[in-house]
Amino acid sequence: MNDIFNGAKPLGFGLMRLPLTNPNDGGSIDFELTKKMVDMYMERGFTYFDTALMYCNGKSEAAVKEVLSSRYPRESYTLATKLHAGFIQTEEDRDIRFYKQLSDTGVDYFDYYLVHDVNAHSIEVYDKLHVWDWVQQKKAEGKMKHIGFSFHDTPELLEKVITEHPEMEFVQIQLNYLDYENPGVQSRACYEVCRKYDMPIIIMEPVKGGTLVNVGPEITKMYKDYHPDLSVASWAIRFAASHENVKMVLSGMSNLEQLDDNTGYMEHFQPITEEENALITKAVAILNGQITVPCTGCEYCVDGCPMNIAIPKYFALYNNDVREVAEGKDWNPNGEYYENLTKTFGKASECVECGQCEEMCPQHLPIIEHLKAVAKQFEN
Repeated sequence: MNDIFNGAKPLGFGLMRLPLTNPNDGGSIDFELTKKMVDMYMERGFTYFDTALMYCNGKSEAAVKEVLSSRYPRESYTLATKLHAGFIQTEEDRDIRFYKQLSDTGVDYFDYYLVHDVNAHSIEVYDKLHVWDWVQQKKAEGKMKHIGFSFHDTPELLEKVITEHPEMEFVQIQLNYLDYENPGVQSRACYEVCRKYDMPIIIMEPVKGGTLVNVGPEITKMYKDYHPDLSVASWAIRFAASHENVKMVLSGMSNLEQLDDNTGYMEHFQPITEEENALITKAVAILNGQITVPCTGCEYCVDGCPMNIAIPKYFALYNNDVREVAEGKDWNPNGEYYENLTKTFGKASECVECGQCEEMCPQHLPIIEHLKAVAKQFEN
């Protein structure tokens, strides 16, 4: 298969976790800071930007026009976005959403367009509404240069989609060293299906929503002793990028420091060595004993929550609290952070168990049950 990514540098700018002016409002994008990040990214020769309808509380696509398309020639960058099953009920909705995406982002076409979050539930919507045929039509019209899909489910379903839709030119999967052998996520098995069919691969969640950045002092020391000048995040992103046929690794960068770091070591990318991989294997064993809720912080679950519960934020605090209690600390600030957040958001105990969040969760987490555990941890 031809390289549809034209040899682009393999670090993509994921526009999911942009800097905010209000940390409690995912749509309050700091445009001036984001412009500086875009400029640094472009100046260093990187070109791939990734957005979607629901990112940044639905504001990410419009941010593209503000920080990128109105400021740079169209041929100087490539742009990817997606259509999610949760936003379409009829065939007419496909075009309504798509042309709004073009208008919001300020472009005439998308370089890469993805059928978003294909899984056992969403595929029924995509099949019923003939989305697979629709993206081929839009490609023929020149509105989409390349078409593919993002995927969160079993390797068996992945193989079914690839074989039934040979028109798909690439696939986006979740792959990181913590999920690689995880029996729930099955990153390795999904990767091997992609390799079997020689599918170009884009990697999402390489640092698992920050989990593989905040790895704790033991792992941090282990990495720094081996590579004093490399960040903890670099181990995760380089691990993902080292896999054959991986064309792009997405990073949801939130500040200039993250962008400076990531572009620094990815500008002249060096694959993971056998010695480094042995350290990563050791790190996985340590992490598996620490993480209670494997949430990536994508916030798909937040939009539309009737009780406005800050689900990913609560899970992050819960993971920290469980880890710190396990370490024998007498006190930690996680409870106070939780209490502060409940002044803006609904409490975990206020969940009405409507199930909307679980339908949207790419990780298929039992969110309702986890919220009960959060409430027990922080509200008693």
